[in-house]
This record gives sequence, C-alpha cells and structure tokens, in this order.
Amino acid sequence: MPLEPLEPLQSLRPPAAGSAPAHEPQGCLYALSQPPLMLFLLVIGGLLGLGAAYDLLFL
Repeated sequence: MPLEPLEPLQSLRPPAAGSAPAHEPQGCLYALSQPPLMLFLLVIGGLLGLGAAYDLLFL
C-alpha cells in the first residue's frame, strides 16, 4: 500500500502572495486620510503660504 502525502489543512497554509484581508485598506490615499498627518500638512502648507504672501506683499 503506497503512502500518499497529506495536504495541509486550509488554516495552516500561508496566504497567497499579494492577497490582503478585505477589511484592511491599502495605499497612500488611506495614509493621507489620517487626521494627524492632515493637520501637519495643513500647518506646513499654511506656513509656506504665509511666507509666500509676505514675500509678495512686503518685499
């Protein structure tokens, strides 16, 4: 009687490459939607805008 290799259980198999859980958003649009990052970018953009306005109006 020949021995046949047993297939591992579905729960023990590693996930396929490139697949991600459906509940986890990916990509940079998700990163840009984070409030602390948006506040940081708002402050930096405001400082750059104020500096540019100052240069245009007073220099």
